[in-house]
Amino acid sequence: MKQLINAILLSLVATSAAAQETLTEKPEFLKAVAGHTLEIRLLRVQLKVLDSGTITGKAFGRSVTGNWEWKGGFFCRSMTWGDRELADNCQQVSKDGTSLIFTSDKGTGRSAKFALRPATQ
Repeated sequence: MKQLINAILLSLVATSAAAQETLTEKPEFLKAVAGHTLEIRLLRVQLKVLDSGTITGKAFGRSVTGNWEWKGGFFCRSMTWGDRELADNCQQVSKDGTSLIFTSDKGTGRSAKFALRPATQ
């Protein structure tokens, strides 16, 4: 019985880990963000990452602007939030169902999980 419970627990962990997919190529990233707004509702963050290499949106009521490019399997961005410049950073991007998870410092730093919402005009 104990072995059965352990097997079930291990399969649940494996299923959860398998559901998250790291995006390493620009076309798969563009496909994920196309027509979507990245949102963290609790923090009032809504961003659009456009295939033109620009970022627009709002966070905590302040405007967000920036640029991005895909380098070596990472989303590399420079952004301004209100009048504050945020440090350039290359981030690992993973897809988890209808969410994208951005992990700073090429996957070794902090993570932020954004819901993918259909973009409004």
